Amino acid sequence: MNNLASLQKQIGLKFKNPALYEQAFTHRSYLNEHTDVENHNERLEFLGDAVVELLVTQFLYDKFPEKAEGELTNLRAALVRRNTLSEVGKELGFEEYLRMSKGEARNDGKAKSMIISNAAEAFVGALFLDLGLPAVKKFIDKFLLHHLEPIIAEEGHIDAKSRFQELIQEKHGVTPHYNTEEVSGPDHDRNFIVGVYVDDKLIAKGEGKSKREAETNAASAALKTLS
Repeated sequence: MNNLASLQKQIGLKFKNPALYEQAFTHRSYLNEHTDVENHNERLEFLGDAVVELLVTQFLYDKFPEKAEGELTNLRAALVRRNTLSEVGKELGFEEYLRMSKGEARNDGKAKSMIISNAAEAFVGALFLDLGLPAVKKFIDKFLLHHLEPIIAEEGHIDAKSRFQELIQEKHGVTPHYNTEEVSGPDHDRNFIVGVYVDDKLIAKGEGKSKREAETNAASAALKTLS
């Protein structure tokens, strides 16, 4: 793993406990090839997810006093979704710091993006434990919140499933339905492929780490077929 000094300079914070960040960048698979390493990043990811959601919730609550709960929820979901967090991790070069098995390191595309997204959440968890909430807020303000403007401009916060359902009901008078086509991976790292159908016709497929995420991605793909 690369020295953390350049990352500290990049984000403008000085780490007190470098071991926390090493753990944040350690994928579970790394332990299979390095028996001397005891901890991976999943617990930090769990913590970081909650901290990110809290700070983004507060930011949106203060910024948009006129918006109702539903729209605030959708905006938050768009900001903290895996794709956005993966973009943050890529912008900061998190891949250079990742510790994972040789097999995982060869993966590309969605699998690698997922690992980077998880590492971004774990990094926030480490930052919270190491430097506290003010440091995390500084990080979130600088590297995550600027993604909000394009999300709003592109209506990325509008639920794809709802939008697709409205269009199909208006056009065909039926409600689309979803079917789980494939489930793979171990219990701690499931991957779902879901198809969205209109009547018996498959319109598009989506992939995700949960059925809900896969359904949303399937709906997004289906919307592109209508444009």
